Amino acid sequence: MKKSILLLFTLFTLFSSNTKAIDASVGYASFKSTDFSFIEVYLNILGTTVEYSTTDSIMYQAAVDVLILIKQDSSIIQYDKYTLNGPVTKFTNDFMDVRRFPLPNGEYVLEVILIDANAPENRAAYEKTIKVNYNNEGLLQSDIQLVGKYHKETSNSMFVKNGLFLEPLPYNFYYKDATHLYFYQELYNSDKVLNDLFLMRYTIEKISGNGDTEPVMLGNKKLSPKEVNVVLVKKDITKLASGNYQLVVEIQNREGEVLSTKSVPFQRSNPYYQEEILASTDIEKEFVAELDAETVRYSLRAIAPIVYDNSVEVLNMVIRKNDLEAQRRYLYSFWGRINTADPKSAYDKYMEVARAVDKKYHSAFGHGFESDRGHTFMKYGKPSDIVTVEDEPSAPPYEIWIYDEVPTTPPQGNVKFLFYNPSLAGGNFQLLHSTCIGETQNPQWEVTLYSNDTQSMNGTDFDSNTVNDGINRRARDYFNDF
Repeated sequence: MKKSILLLFTLFTLFSSNTKAIDASVGYASFKSTDFSFIEVYLNILGTTVEYSTTDSIMYQAAVDVLILIKQDSSIIQYDKYTLNGPVTKFTNDFMDVRRFPLPNGEYVLEVILIDANAPENRAAYEKTIKVNYNNEGLLQSDIQLVGKYHKETSNSMFVKNGLFLEPLPYNFYYKDATHLYFYQELYNSDKVLNDLFLMRYTIEKISGNGDTEPVMLGNKKLSPKEVNVVLVKKDITKLASGNYQLVVEIQNREGEVLSTKSVPFQRSNPYYQEEILASTDIEKEFVAELDAETVRYSLRAIAPIVYDNSVEVLNMVIRKNDLEAQRRYLYSFWGRINTADPKSAYDKYMEVARAVDKKYHSAFGHGFESDRGHTFMKYGKPSDIVTVEDEPSAPPYEIWIYDEVPTTPPQGNVKFLFYNPSLAGGNFQLLHSTCIGETQNPQWEVTLYSNDTQSMNGTDFDSNTVNDGINRRARDYFNDF
């Protein structure tokens, strides 16, 4: 066996190194009642990252064991331990929960440990520093809760506050189909501080790469002094471009003096709006106008691995029609969505990697980035490790690629791809199996890999997922151990 690590390429986008298995959104917000202050802990479990058990012949259910610890100076101040059951379903579904904990003013550490009840080795841990600060003097703001959905309700559900069922927004992330931003906040003691109408001013600020902020959307709401002001705001974000933002909420008196401020960060993906902007761009003045027809077509083929799945057919149609102006506009629009400020820079960095991948994996079957290995490299970046096996007599040459993390949404950790070359033709490695969500998952990959070895298949059932152990059949060990 030969073990090799690719060092040649560096993908232009970097991602975090968190390698958790269960993927979950963990958030919190603090509020105040008449008698005490408290925090709410929000959990959203990504249904595709947990195991399911059968409830009957066609229905399934996931369950996660949850431990929530709130610590201060190494002492446990509050805790809860319980099993969170997902819905009974035919398909994978996300599921969520809210828990409340009374806490006095102070700074704490929130720890959340999640264990898949159906696969205890599948677990994740989260830790956040939290603050509670309600001094009972002056006007006070609760934390801002970003809301995915809401409706009026008077039940005793933990999701209900002040007659409103509030579904937390997972990951503080607005996907491309989101049209509105909803946020919930409570104001305390305005009746003790103010005698007249006052203003809640909310601003959406874009956060640039160097940390600077720029206001891009504004809104106001007039309020009357009350013991508790309950506020739910709806803001149209259909024309909010993709990027990193923060929502800032200020409370001002009639003279415009700022009495209190709170903020919360969020992210937005909005390719639809960017398409409208890019469609009106004069591409004759952009970098794509300098690319000849051959380079444009090559560049379009190179971006296929990172095009949204539902846009691949559009890309193929643009390539087939052979309309150079349309191809240039598509190419410019694509990189304009990636980097609005400097699409040429994003294009140049990506194509530098694409050319290197093409050279590395080029074969008689097409460009290197169109091969299964090249496609995977362009989509997910350089593997953390590669196991290459060329001398196992029971199997054709194969490679196992290991990723500490892949940039799915949300990121997925400890991901593996297995490629093999059944035809033995130069460089014609095909993806046989992967643990990555959305990629080829073949439970019988081991049977396929060793299908030509009669000894390994002797006694193997037609529906078996494994073959007999042997010194010349090590793929399972490599796949599980690395």
